[in-house]
Amino acid sequence: MPVNNPKELFVKMLSDVRQRTEQSAKIYAELSEIAQDPHIKEALQSRAFLQAKVMSSLDQCFKLIGEKPMALSGRLQEVFIEDFRRELAEIQAPAAKALFVLIRVNQLVHMRIAEYVALIAMADVTGHFGVGVLLESCLADKLAFVERTRRLIRQTIEVKHAIRLAA
Repeated sequence: MPVNNPKELFVKMLSDVRQRTEQSAKIYAELSEIAQDPHIKEALQSRAFLQAKVMSSLDQCFKLIGEKPMALSGRLQEVFIEDFRRELAEIQAPAAKALFVLIRVNQLVHMRIAEYVALIAMADVTGHFGVGVLLESCLADKLAFVERTRRLIRQTIEVKHAIRLAA
């Protein structure tokens, strides 16, 4: 679909984020099933739950701009998940698997953060300040998750390192 102006680009990018948010809920649920560490499992389940709040905010953004989400391919996320599954299957040690899951989730969220930063700027440029507020709340949610994931990564490394030192 050709993009002719900033608003069309904004709708396209917002549609993309909405579609990825919907897919992310499924991904986080799937990852929580794979995770063996109860702390990681709980964090991923909570993340999947919070995606519903983000979806609601994104739907409200579309209402405010008077548009409907576009259907997009979403191939980037599919490739990410395919690679994730393949790489995870190659890892044998549970501690390494736990770290791998956290690191890949963190990468995924950082991509979303970049998208939200761009969308917030576009909301301002197109004069949709209420949409900007909603998107900033979604961004805050992503930033909080990144910080929590960083702590889990550190804790996982510290626990596994302490076990190794005790042996």
